[in-house]
Amino acid sequence: MNQSIPEQPADVVSRLRATFRSGRTKPVAWRTDQLRRLRGMLTSHGEDFAAALREDLGKSSTEAFRTEIDFTVREIDHTLEHLDGWLLPESAPVPAHLGADAMAWTQYDPLGVVLVIAPWNYPLQLLLTPMLGALAAGNAVVAKPSELAPATSAVLARLLSRHLDTDAVAVVEGGVPETTALLAERFDQIFYTGNGTVGRVVMRAAAEHLTPVALELGGKSPAFVDRDAELGTVADRLARGKFLNAGQTCVAPDYVLTDPETARALEAELARATEALFGSEPRTSAEYGRIVNERHFERLTALLGSGRTVVGGDSDRETKYIAPTVLADVDPESPVMREEIFGPILPIVTVADLDEAIGFINDRDKPLALYVFTDSDTTRRRIAAETSSGGLGFGLPLAHLTVSDLPFGGVGESGMGSYHGRWSIETFSHRKAVLEKPLG
Repeated sequence: MNQSIPEQPADVVSRLRATFRSGRTKPVAWRTDQLRRLRGMLTSHGEDFAAALREDLGKSSTEAFRTEIDFTVREIDHTLEHLDGWLLPESAPVPAHLGADAMAWTQYDPLGVVLVIAPWNYPLQLLLTPMLGALAAGNAVVAKPSELAPATSAVLARLLSRHLDTDAVAVVEGGVPETTALLAERFDQIFYTGNGTVGRVVMRAAAEHLTPVALELGGKSPAFVDRDAELGTVADRLARGKFLNAGQTCVAPDYVLTDPETARALEAELARATEALFGSEPRTSAEYGRIVNERHFERLTALLGSGRTVVGGDSDRETKYIAPTVLADVDPESPVMREEIFGPILPIVTVADLDEAIGFINDRDKPLALYVFTDSDTTRRRIAAETSSGGLGFGLPLAHLTVSDLPFGGVGESGMGSYHGRWSIETFSHRKAVLEKPLG
Protein backbone atom coordinates (compact mmCIF):
# COMPACT_ATOMS: atom_id res chain seq x y z
CA MET A 1 0.00 0.00 0.00
CA ASN A 2 1.44 3.35 -1.03
CA GLN A 3 1.69 6.02 1.65
CA SER A 4 1.97 9.71 0.86
CA ILE A 5 5.36 11.23 1.64
CA PRO A 6 5.10 14.48 3.65
CA GLU A 7 6.23 17.52 1.72
CA GLN A 8 9.63 18.75 2.87
CA PRO A 9 9.91 22.31 4.27
CA ALA A 10 12.13 23.42 1.39
CA ASP A 11 9.55 22.20 -1.12
CA VAL A 12 6.71 23.87 0.79
CA VAL A 13 8.47 27.24 0.78
CA SER A 14 9.50 26.91 -2.87
CA ARG A 15 5.94 26.07 -3.92
CA LEU A 16 4.44 29.00 -2.01
CA ARG A 17 7.11 31.37 -3.31
CA ALA A 18 6.23 30.42 -6.88
CA THR A 19 2.59 31.23 -6.13
CA PHE A 20 3.50 34.59 -4.67
CA ARG A 21 5.73 35.50 -7.61
CA SER A 22 2.90 34.68 -9.99
CA GLY A 23 0.99 37.61 -8.45
CA ARG A 24 -1.90 35.42 -7.37
CA THR A 25 -2.02 36.66 -3.75
CA LYS A 26 -1.83 40.38 -4.50
CA PRO A 27 -5.35 41.30 -5.74
CA VAL A 28 -7.62 42.48 -2.96
CA ALA A 29 -10.29 40.12 -4.25
CA TRP A 30 -8.06 37.11 -3.51
CA ARG A 31 -7.23 38.42 -0.05
CA THR A 32 -10.84 39.02 0.94
CA ASP A 33 -11.87 35.65 -0.48
CA GLN A 34 -9.32 33.91 1.75
CA LEU A 35 -10.55 35.82 4.79
CA ARG A 36 -14.16 34.89 4.07
CA ARG A 37 -13.17 31.25 3.62
CA LEU A 38 -11.31 31.39 6.93
CA ARG A 39 -14.37 32.88 8.59
CA GLY A 40 -16.57 30.18 7.09
CA MET A 41 -14.23 27.50 8.43
CA LEU A 42 -14.50 28.89 11.95
CA THR A 43 -18.26 29.35 11.94
CA SER A 44 -19.05 25.97 10.40
CA HIS A 45 -16.53 23.95 12.44
CA GLY A 46 -16.63 25.81 15.75
CA GLU A 47 -17.65 22.70 17.68
CA ASP A 48 -14.73 20.74 16.20
CA PHE A 49 -12.30 23.39 17.39
CA ALA A 50 -13.99 23.64 20.80
CA ALA A 51 -13.68 19.87 21.28
CA ALA A 52 -10.00 19.99 20.33
CA LEU A 53 -9.33 22.85 22.75
CA ARG A 54 -11.03 20.93 25.54
CA GLU A 55 -8.87 17.89 24.80
CA ASP A 56 -5.65 19.94 24.75
CA LEU A 57 -6.26 22.40 27.60
CA GLY A 58 -9.51 21.49 29.32
CA LYS A 59 -11.13 24.67 28.00
CA SER A 60 -14.86 24.99 28.36
CA SER A 61 -16.89 25.53 25.22
CA THR A 62 -17.77 29.02 26.45
CA GLU A 63 -14.12 29.97 26.88
CA ALA A 64 -13.10 28.35 23.57
CA PHE A 65 -15.63 30.39 21.61
CA ARG A 66 -15.10 33.63 23.53
CA THR A 67 -11.30 33.74 23.56
CA GLU A 68 -10.38 31.83 20.41
CA ILE A 69 -13.10 31.19 17.81
CA ASP A 70 -15.32 34.27 18.12
CA PHE A 71 -12.29 36.44 18.87
CA THR A 72 -10.78 35.48 15.53
CA VAL A 73 -14.08 35.91 13.67
CA ARG A 74 -14.36 39.47 15.01
CA GLU A 75 -10.82 40.22 13.84
CA ILE A 76 -11.69 38.89 10.37
CA ASP A 77 -14.84 41.01 10.23
CA HIS A 78 -12.96 44.13 11.29
CA THR A 79 -10.30 43.51 8.64
CA LEU A 80 -12.85 42.87 5.88
CA GLU A 81 -14.67 46.09 6.77
CA HIS A 82 -11.59 48.30 6.67
CA LEU A 83 -9.09 46.60 4.36
CA ASP A 84 -9.80 48.71 1.25
CA GLY A 85 -9.21 51.89 3.21
CA TRP A 86 -6.07 50.61 4.90
CA LEU A 87 -4.52 49.75 1.54
CA LEU A 88 -5.07 53.16 -0.08
CA PRO A 89 -1.86 54.92 -1.13
CA GLU A 90 -0.95 57.88 1.05
CA SER A 91 0.25 61.02 -0.70
CA ALA A 92 3.32 62.93 0.46
CA PRO A 93 4.24 66.58 -0.18
CA VAL A 94 6.91 67.16 -2.83
CA PRO A 95 9.67 69.80 -2.47
CA ALA A 96 9.35 72.76 -4.82
CA HIS A 97 12.68 72.04 -6.55
CA LEU A 98 11.15 68.89 -8.09
CA GLY A 99 8.50 70.92 -9.90
CA ALA A 100 4.76 71.27 -9.60
CA ASP A 101 4.13 68.23 -11.78
CA ALA A 102 5.97 65.78 -9.48
CA MET A 103 3.97 63.51 -7.20
CA ALA A 104 4.96 61.31 -4.26
CA TRP A 105 3.14 58.68 -2.25
CA THR A 106 3.58 55.53 -0.21
CA GLN A 107 1.92 52.21 -0.92
CA TYR A 108 1.82 48.85 0.82
CA ASP A 109 3.58 45.95 -0.87
CA PRO A 110 3.17 42.39 0.48
CA LEU A 111 6.44 40.90 1.70
CA GLY A 112 6.25 37.43 0.14
CA VAL A 113 6.22 34.15 2.06
CA VAL A 114 5.53 34.50 5.80
CA LEU A 115 6.13 31.91 8.52
CA VAL A 116 3.73 32.02 11.50
CA ILE A 117 4.77 29.93 14.52
CA ALA A 118 2.01 29.57 17.14
CA PRO A 119 2.13 28.70 20.85
CA TRP A 120 0.03 26.15 22.72
CA ASN A 121 -1.92 28.31 25.18
CA TYR A 122 -4.32 29.81 22.62
CA PRO A 123 -3.39 27.48 19.77
CA LEU A 124 -6.20 28.53 17.46
CA GLN A 125 -6.36 32.29 17.98
CA LEU A 126 -2.60 32.83 18.08
CA LEU A 127 -2.09 31.00 14.80
CA LEU A 128 -5.04 32.36 12.85
CA THR A 129 -5.00 36.02 13.96
CA PRO A 130 -1.48 36.78 12.68
CA MET A 131 -2.14 34.51 9.70
CA LEU A 132 -5.25 36.44 8.65
CA GLY A 133 -3.23 39.64 8.85
CA ALA A 134 -0.55 38.16 6.61
CA LEU A 135 -3.18 37.05 4.08
CA ALA A 136 -4.91 40.44 4.20
CA ALA A 137 -1.55 42.03 3.36
CA GLY A 138 -1.27 39.79 0.27
CA ASN A 139 1.29 37.22 1.41
CA ALA A 140 1.59 33.47 1.14
CA VAL A 141 1.72 31.80 4.57
CA VAL A 142 3.33 28.76 6.14
CA ALA A 143 1.46 28.03 9.37
CA LYS A 144 3.18 26.06 12.14
CA PRO A 145 0.72 25.05 14.90
CA SER A 146 2.02 24.04 18.31
CA GLU A 147 2.78 20.36 18.82
CA LEU A 148 1.90 20.81 22.51
CA ALA A 149 -1.74 21.24 21.48
CA PRO A 150 -1.91 18.21 19.17
CA ALA A 151 -5.69 17.93 18.87
CA THR A 152 -6.03 21.56 17.78
CA SER A 153 -3.05 21.22 15.46
CA ALA A 154 -4.63 18.23 13.73
CA VAL A 155 -7.98 19.99 13.21
CA LEU A 156 -6.22 23.09 11.88
CA ALA A 157 -4.15 21.06 9.41
CA ARG A 158 -7.20 19.21 8.17
CA LEU A 159 -9.54 22.17 7.81
CA LEU A 160 -7.16 24.86 6.57
CA SER A 161 -6.17 22.68 3.64
CA ARG A 162 -9.84 22.13 2.87
CA HIS A 163 -10.93 25.77 3.04
CA LEU A 164 -8.00 27.94 1.89
CA ASP A 165 -5.89 28.20 -1.26
CA THR A 166 -3.35 25.40 -0.75
CA ASP A 167 -1.02 26.92 -3.33
CA ALA A 168 -0.59 29.92 -1.04
CA VAL A 169 -1.26 28.52 2.46
CA ALA A 170 0.48 25.46 3.93
CA VAL A 171 0.36 23.88 7.37
CA VAL A 172 3.44 22.14 8.73
CA GLU A 173 2.81 20.06 11.83
CA GLY A 174 5.46 18.63 14.13
CA GLY A 175 7.82 19.57 16.93
CA VAL A 176 11.35 20.88 17.26
CA PRO A 177 12.81 19.05 14.23
CA GLU A 178 10.13 20.37 11.89
CA THR A 179 10.39 23.90 13.28
CA THR A 180 14.19 23.79 12.98
CA ALA A 181 13.91 22.68 9.37
CA LEU A 182 11.49 25.50 8.60
CA LEU A 183 13.76 28.08 10.22
CA ALA A 184 16.59 26.99 7.94
CA GLU A 185 14.57 28.23 4.95
CA ARG A 186 14.47 31.81 3.72
CA PHE A 187 11.25 33.62 4.54
CA ASP A 188 10.26 37.23 3.96
CA GLN A 189 8.87 37.57 7.49
CA ILE A 190 8.74 35.34 10.58
CA PHE A 191 6.06 35.86 13.19
CA TYR A 192 6.67 33.96 16.44
CA THR A 193 4.56 33.86 19.59
CA GLY A 194 6.05 32.15 22.63
CA ASN A 195 8.87 32.54 25.12
CA GLY A 196 12.09 34.50 24.99
CA THR A 197 14.35 31.45 24.88
CA VAL A 198 12.85 30.21 21.62
CA GLY A 199 12.51 33.81 20.43
CA ARG A 200 16.30 34.07 20.48
CA VAL A 201 16.56 30.86 18.45
CA VAL A 202 14.15 32.32 15.89
CA MET A 203 16.13 35.56 15.67
CA ARG A 204 19.43 33.74 15.16
CA ALA A 205 17.94 31.66 12.36
CA ALA A 206 16.34 34.72 10.76
CA ALA A 207 19.66 36.59 10.87
CA GLU A 208 21.15 34.09 8.43
CA HIS A 209 18.79 35.40 5.74
CA LEU A 210 18.32 38.94 7.11
CA THR A 211 14.66 38.05 7.56
CA PRO A 212 12.57 40.52 9.59
CA VAL A 213 10.88 39.06 12.66
CA ALA A 214 7.97 39.93 14.92
CA LEU A 215 8.26 38.38 18.36
CA GLU A 216 5.24 38.23 20.66
CA LEU A 217 6.77 37.08 23.94
CA GLY A 218 5.64 37.34 27.54
CA GLY A 219 7.15 38.24 30.87
CA LYS A 220 5.91 39.15 34.31
CA SER A 221 3.04 41.60 33.79
CA PRO A 222 2.44 43.51 37.06
CA ALA A 223 -0.84 44.79 38.48
CA PHE A 224 -0.53 47.80 40.77
CA VAL A 225 -3.44 48.29 43.18
CA ASP A 226 -3.61 51.78 44.70
CA ARG A 227 -4.95 52.28 48.21
CA ASP A 228 -7.90 54.31 46.87
CA ALA A 229 -9.19 51.50 44.61
CA GLU A 230 -12.53 49.76 45.22
CA LEU A 231 -11.17 46.34 46.15
CA GLY A 232 -14.28 44.28 45.43
CA THR A 233 -14.23 45.32 41.79
CA VAL A 234 -10.44 45.02 41.61
CA ALA A 235 -10.55 41.45 42.94
CA ASP A 236 -13.28 40.40 40.52
CA ARG A 237 -11.35 41.73 37.55
CA LEU A 238 -8.00 40.37 38.71
CA ALA A 239 -9.42 36.90 39.28
CA ARG A 240 -11.08 36.80 35.86
CA GLY A 241 -7.94 38.03 34.12
CA LYS A 242 -5.53 35.81 36.05
CA PHE A 243 -7.41 32.51 36.07
CA LEU A 244 -8.69 32.56 32.50
CA ASN A 245 -7.28 29.50 30.71
CA ALA A 246 -5.90 28.36 34.11
CA GLY A 247 -3.54 31.33 34.08
CA GLN A 248 -1.89 30.27 30.81
CA THR A 249 -2.27 33.68 29.16
CA CYS A 250 0.68 35.83 28.10
CA VAL A 251 -1.02 39.06 29.22
CA ALA A 252 -2.45 37.69 32.48
CA PRO A 253 -1.60 39.68 35.61
CA ASP A 254 1.53 37.90 36.83
CA TYR A 255 1.71 39.45 40.29
CA VAL A 256 0.11 42.21 42.37
CA LEU A 257 1.95 45.20 43.83
CA THR A 258 0.28 47.12 46.63
CA ASP A 259 0.89 48.54 50.09
CA PRO A 260 0.67 46.24 53.16
CA GLU A 261 -2.68 47.50 54.43
CA THR A 262 -4.34 47.22 51.02
CA ALA A 263 -2.79 43.79 50.56
CA ARG A 264 -4.48 42.46 53.70
CA ALA A 265 -7.87 43.75 52.59
CA LEU A 266 -7.36 42.47 49.05
CA GLU A 267 -6.67 38.92 50.26
CA ALA A 268 -10.23 38.37 51.45
CA GLU A 269 -11.69 39.95 48.32
CA LEU A 270 -9.62 37.70 46.04
CA ALA A 271 -10.75 34.62 47.96
CA ARG A 272 -14.38 35.72 47.54
CA ALA A 273 -13.94 36.54 43.85
CA THR A 274 -12.28 33.20 43.09
CA GLU A 275 -15.08 31.26 44.77
CA ALA A 276 -17.67 33.33 42.90
CA LEU A 277 -16.03 32.31 39.61
CA PHE A 278 -15.39 28.61 40.18
CA GLY A 279 -17.21 27.59 43.38
CA SER A 280 -15.71 26.15 46.52
CA GLU A 281 -14.29 23.21 44.50
CA PRO A 282 -12.78 24.62 41.29
CA ARG A 283 -11.72 21.14 40.13
CA THR A 284 -15.41 20.36 39.54
CA SER A 285 -16.10 23.60 37.64
CA ALA A 286 -16.78 23.14 33.93
CA GLU A 287 -15.34 26.62 33.36
CA TYR A 288 -11.88 25.97 34.80
CA GLY A 289 -9.11 24.56 32.60
CA ARG A 290 -6.09 22.35 33.13
CA ILE A 291 -2.32 22.69 32.76
CA VAL A 292 -1.12 21.76 29.28
CA ASN A 293 1.33 18.96 30.23
CA GLU A 294 3.23 17.33 33.08
CA ARG A 295 6.39 19.40 32.58
CA HIS A 296 4.52 22.65 33.14
CA PHE A 297 2.53 21.05 35.98
CA GLU A 298 5.75 20.15 37.80
CA ARG A 299 7.21 23.60 37.19
CA LEU A 300 4.13 25.31 38.60
CA THR A 301 3.63 23.11 41.65
CA ALA A 302 7.24 23.87 42.63
CA LEU A 303 6.23 27.55 42.90
CA LEU A 304 3.33 26.99 45.32
CA GLY A 305 5.56 27.24 48.38
CA SER A 306 6.73 30.77 47.61
CA GLY A 307 4.33 32.47 50.04
CA ARG A 308 1.43 32.10 52.44
CA THR A 309 -1.56 30.48 50.72
CA VAL A 310 -4.64 32.72 50.79
CA VAL A 311 -6.78 30.56 48.55
CA GLY A 312 -6.16 27.37 46.56
CA GLY A 313 -2.78 25.68 46.70
CA ASP A 314 -3.96 22.14 45.96
CA SER A 315 -3.19 20.15 42.82
CA ASP A 316 -3.72 16.78 41.14
CA ARG A 317 -0.96 15.42 38.93
CA GLU A 318 -3.16 12.81 37.23
CA THR A 319 -5.56 15.41 35.82
CA LYS A 320 -2.95 18.21 35.63
CA TYR A 321 -5.15 20.33 37.88
CA ILE A 322 -3.78 23.24 39.91
CA ALA A 323 -6.31 25.22 41.89
CA PRO A 324 -6.60 28.96 41.35
CA THR A 325 -4.14 30.13 43.98
CA VAL A 326 -3.35 33.43 45.67
CA LEU A 327 -0.11 33.78 47.65
CA ALA A 328 0.58 36.55 50.18
CA ASP A 329 3.73 37.64 52.02
CA VAL A 330 5.75 36.87 48.89
CA ASP A 331 9.45 37.74 48.92
CA PRO A 332 10.52 39.49 45.69
CA GLU A 333 13.45 37.05 45.50
CA SER A 334 11.30 33.92 45.90
CA PRO A 335 11.06 31.35 43.06
CA VAL A 336 7.61 32.51 41.97
CA MET A 337 9.03 35.98 41.24
CA ARG A 338 12.03 34.83 39.20
CA GLU A 339 10.21 33.76 36.04
CA GLU A 340 6.95 34.28 34.21
CA ILE A 341 4.42 32.16 36.07
CA PHE A 342 2.12 31.25 33.16
CA GLY A 343 -0.24 29.41 35.44
CA PRO A 344 -2.98 29.93 38.06
CA ILE A 345 -0.78 31.39 40.82
CA LEU A 346 -1.15 35.05 41.81
CA PRO A 347 1.50 36.41 44.23
CA ILE A 348 0.94 39.60 46.23
CA VAL A 349 4.11 41.64 46.80
CA THR A 350 3.99 44.64 49.11
CA VAL A 351 5.58 48.01 48.44
CA ALA A 352 5.45 51.16 50.54
CA ASP A 353 3.92 53.46 47.96
CA LEU A 354 3.66 54.42 44.27
CA ASP A 355 7.31 55.51 44.09
CA GLU A 356 8.48 52.08 45.25
CA ALA A 357 6.05 50.35 42.88
CA ILE A 358 7.38 52.29 39.89
CA GLY A 359 10.94 51.50 40.93
CA PHE A 360 10.08 47.81 41.33
CA ILE A 361 8.61 47.66 37.82
CA ASN A 362 11.48 49.58 36.23
CA ASP A 363 14.13 47.40 37.88
CA ARG A 364 12.83 44.41 35.93
CA ASP A 365 12.37 43.50 32.27
CA LYS A 366 9.78 45.54 30.42
CA PRO A 367 6.50 43.61 30.66
CA LEU A 368 4.08 42.72 27.90
CA ALA A 369 1.31 44.42 29.87
CA LEU A 370 0.96 46.58 32.95
CA TYR A 371 -2.33 46.98 34.82
CA VAL A 372 -3.19 49.77 37.23
CA PHE A 373 -6.19 50.01 39.54
CA THR A 374 -6.62 53.51 40.89
CA ASP A 375 -9.02 56.45 40.99
CA SER A 376 -6.15 58.95 40.92
CA ASP A 377 -5.46 60.83 37.70
CA THR A 378 -2.02 61.70 39.06
CA THR A 379 -1.19 58.03 39.58
CA ARG A 380 -2.37 57.16 36.08
CA ARG A 381 -0.29 59.95 34.55
CA ARG A 382 2.81 58.94 36.49
CA ILE A 383 2.52 55.26 35.58
CA ALA A 384 2.05 56.13 31.90
CA ALA A 385 4.99 58.54 31.88
CA GLU A 386 7.45 56.72 34.13
CA THR A 387 7.16 53.07 33.06
CA SER A 388 7.53 51.14 29.80
CA SER A 389 5.39 48.16 28.79
CA GLY A 390 3.90 46.62 25.68
CA GLY A 391 0.40 47.63 26.72
CA LEU A 392 -1.10 49.58 29.62
CA GLY A 393 -4.52 48.90 31.10
CA PHE A 394 -6.23 51.10 33.66
CA GLY A 395 -8.94 49.32 35.63
CA LEU A 396 -9.26 46.19 33.49
CA PRO A 397 -6.72 43.46 32.60
CA LEU A 398 -6.49 41.76 29.19
CA ALA A 399 -9.11 43.99 27.54
CA HIS A 400 -6.70 46.02 25.39
CA LEU A 401 -6.07 42.81 23.46
CA THR A 402 -9.68 42.84 22.22
CA VAL A 403 -9.54 46.33 20.66
CA SER A 404 -8.70 45.72 17.01
CA ASP A 405 -7.58 49.31 16.43
CA LEU A 406 -4.92 49.06 19.13
CA PRO A 407 -1.53 47.53 18.28
CA PHE A 408 -0.74 44.44 20.32
CA GLY A 409 2.91 43.72 21.00
CA GLY A 410 5.74 43.86 23.48
CA VAL A 411 8.83 45.93 24.11
CA GLY A 412 12.32 44.83 25.07
CA GLU A 413 12.24 41.34 26.60
CA SER A 414 8.49 41.08 26.00
CA GLY A 415 8.82 41.26 22.24
CA MET A 416 9.08 43.40 19.13
CA GLY A 417 6.60 44.30 16.44
CA SER A 418 2.82 44.44 16.77
CA TYR A 419 -0.33 43.28 15.07
CA HIS A 420 -4.17 43.28 15.07
CA GLY A 421 -6.26 45.30 12.65
CA ARG A 422 -4.34 47.86 10.63
CA TRP A 423 -1.18 47.08 12.57
CA SER A 424 -1.12 43.63 10.96
CA ILE A 425 -0.99 45.30 7.54
CA GLU A 426 1.96 47.38 8.76
CA THR A 427 3.76 44.29 10.06
CA PHE A 428 3.22 42.06 7.03
CA SER A 429 3.81 44.71 4.35
CA HIS A 430 6.56 46.98 3.10
CA ARG A 431 5.56 50.63 2.92
CA LYS A 432 7.14 51.56 -0.39
CA ALA A 433 8.07 55.16 -1.27
CA VAL A 434 7.12 56.19 -4.82
CA LEU A 435 8.03 59.37 -6.72
CA GLU A 436 6.64 60.21 -10.17
CA LYS A 437 7.98 62.99 -12.43
CA PRO A 438 6.59 63.18 -16.01
CA LEU A 439 9.02 63.10 -18.90
CA GLY A 440 9.25 66.02 -21.32
